[in-house]
Amino acid sequence: MKILHTSDWHLGRSFHGVGMLAEQRRFVDQLVGIVRSEGVRAVLISGDVYDRALPSVEVVQLFSDALDRLTAAGAEVILSSGNHDSPIRLGFADRVLSRGGVHVRTGLDALTDPVRLTEPGGADIAVYAVPYLEPRLVADRLGVDRPGHPAVMTAALRLVRDHLAALSAAAGSTPPVRSVLMCHAFVAGAEESDSERELASGGLGQIPVPVFEGFDYVALGHLHGRQRLRENVRYSGSPLPYSFSEARQAKGGWLLDVGPDGLRAVDPVTVPTARALATLRGPLDELLADPAHAGAEDAWCQVTLTDPQRPMMAMDRLRERFPHTLVLQFDPQGAAPRERTTYSSRVATAVDDLEVSAGFLDHVRSRPPSAQERAALAAALDAVSIAEAAR
Repeated sequence: MKILHTSDWHLGRSFHGVGMLAEQRRFVDQLVGIVRSEGVRAVLISGDVYDRALPSVEVVQLFSDALDRLTAAGAEVILSSGNHDSPIRLGFADRVLSRGGVHVRTGLDALTDPVRLTEPGGADIAVYAVPYLEPRLVADRLGVDRPGHPAVMTAALRLVRDHLAALSAAAGSTPPVRSVLMCHAFVAGAEESDSERELASGGLGQIPVPVFEGFDYVALGHLHGRQRLRENVRYSGSPLPYSFSEARQAKGGWLLDVGPDGLRAVDPVTVPTARALATLRGPLDELLADPAHAGAEDAWCQVTLTDPQRPMMAMDRLRERFPHTLVLQFDPQGAAPRERTTYSSRVATAVDDLEVSAGFLDHVRSRPPSAQERAALAAALDAVSIAEAAR
């Protein structure tokens, strides 16, 4: 039986001010194609379906369309809420949806309510979709004295294991019930990126890998890089990049093959994005002239300029070659040491308004005004003085 592990769709999210709905629609198209071509029985979404608790109407419509198309392609969809989702809104009409092949798990009841996937004479798989568990809200119900992500997850999985053991015992002489666990959490040893929301400060939200022992496969969500912690414990990562820290990450998910004897294979599924990401660094003139950067000309770009002084019209000049530059940063290298003074001290010693204005420019951009800029400032100040005198 083939199962596709995905997570962190973050529908409705933008990328540095650029809307991502068209790209997210394209991802859904590709996902439906994979379901059809691979004969996928179930698609897992391990949390963060939406990017915010109250998504827009067009975002909800996109997800509704995705569910319709995936189930029409022959797959059941199993999804759990993440830390970005509203459990109540995402879980609306969950029992009705389940009759149509869409299984939503958003609360503690999910711990002992697995989705059963069976094949005649083949695999019998129990999928436990554990939603994001906020320790402050669920610790008492789980009997945890000191709320924290590791303690809460340990208590929750104790209930899951007990339920799984009861299922296997009830199976009698038939092949044992195989298990897939879905969790939205930060697991120790995993690589994070800049686009994830921290679950707890100081690394306190990280859960040790051994907490997840005892399952045939653990389908993790929350971190956006596709990665393997153990052969059967993996993050699918987000299907699209949501920060430049994800520029080198392959996007897509994992395709599982699970049979009566357990996990048979795990293969990466890569979904190419319409536009690549590029991070460039160096002096402006070199970036504009170096043929090695030709591949970034059609990419979303984050550029760090290392010129000793900030070049004039830097963004305009960059976009002549790299029209999709979204982020411009400055890290001056090789500049002569400058005496650092506060702007207030510069104002206190300025002899006239022109010096105040020139000092402000120097303060905010680490470069004094050129002769042309100084002349423009002087002309503007003269015009203000004339206007005030005419009142």
